[in-house]
Amino acid sequence: MKARISTWMQKEAVRSILASILSIIIGLVVGCVIIVIVGMSSDNLTLSSAWDGIRLIFGGIFSTGRDAAGALTFGCNPTSLGNMLFRATPLILTGLSVAVAFKTGLFNIGAPGQYLMSTMVTLMLALGIPTETVPAGLVWVIAFVGGCLAGAAWGAIPGLLKAFLNINEVLACIMTNWLAANLVTWMFDISNFKNVVENTKSGYIYKTTFNGVATPKMGLDQIFPNSQVNMGIVIAIVIAILMYIMMSKTTLGYQLKACGANRHAARYAGIQDKRNIVLSMAIAGALAGAGAALYYLSGNTEFYWSTYQSLPSTGFNGIPVALLAVNHPLGVIFTGCFMSMLDIAGLQLTNLTAYNEYITDVIIATIVYLSAFSLVIKMFISSRKKRKDRQAAVPDPGPAEGGQASPTASEHEKGGEDA
Repeated sequence: MKARISTWMQKEAVRSILASILSIIIGLVVGCVIIVIVGMSSDNLTLSSAWDGIRLIFGGIFSTGRDAAGALTFGCNPTSLGNMLFRATPLILTGLSVAVAFKTGLFNIGAPGQYLMSTMVTLMLALGIPTETVPAGLVWVIAFVGGCLAGAAWGAIPGLLKAFLNINEVLACIMTNWLAANLVTWMFDISNFKNVVENTKSGYIYKTTFNGVATPKMGLDQIFPNSQVNMGIVIAIVIAILMYIMMSKTTLGYQLKACGANRHAARYAGIQDKRNIVLSMAIAGALAGAGAALYYLSGNTEFYWSTYQSLPSTGFNGIPVALLAVNHPLGVIFTGCFMSMLDIAGLQLTNLTAYNEYITDVIIATIVYLSAFSLVIKMFISSRKKRKDRQAAVPDPGPAEGGQASPTASEHEKGGEDA
């Protein structure tokens, strides 16, 4: 049994998963410690409040509120579960965006800009095409595809700079992020896509339900009543599965990973490295764009733009989602849901206790930093295992009777020959 566990621990994937789990556990423990410290140092909070906060950190997704006596109650909360799936949809796709690029040796930190460009194109197509002449379902498809193509085009720019000018993709992505922020602000500022229905919200863009363009629920609203969930989560999971198949089972995926492993060796083997670098960043941009398109085509979300447009946090949150999943396309599904669960837990903290949701931001930040140092954690796990293996390999000599060492087999044989 020990030998089987030892062999199992030698696998790189197992050590990576253990490093991610350890990062999550440490992050949750840090959050609990902060809750206790804040509870003990505040006059308005007690240890009972701290215990409530800790329980919400671990099980906020299952919280059903407070009973008549004021105690927290837990159970199946379909509304929170549905909202968790809704929030996880763009996180899964931005996480895929980072993971797929990283598999090909590129760091796509440009997901926020790609997300913004897709947001602009998606909303303008969804609200600009009249549903009186074009069916709303067809408008949805056009807007979704347009958003994906906008993200792909914006992602291809750093890829082109990397492939043909050897400019670092991180620097290029940072520049394209802020170019996207200013371009989106300017385009919405000169356009007529402003929320004239509510005059107090001049910086908001219409919800797509204004003209009937919205992602269908397909019965999910019955399973998760009063939540925002729709078929977007199903589409995101299908895309993740397709990305896994493409990266693991196809020639294109092999070529992309080969370029990421060693660009010059791939070129020597006849693989077009420049084309694959551009294609990899375009695919990453399309995935980030799909996340934005599904989020804003849900029908119940608004986009707020301002003179100084900020970059969407969803694009940056895709980085820890990918890191925790060890850049595995299927693992991104679970880590995206986990990060979304922390968001729900933060809302429950704000609504049901005197704490606020920023505590979950600290937890997420801790997990992000630890996941970034996952290599160090994997080395720590490996070193402990090697130390145990060395200790198990050292033989126990075991003293013979009378305190003298027992003769070896060769000595017995020598004594027999002498006789």
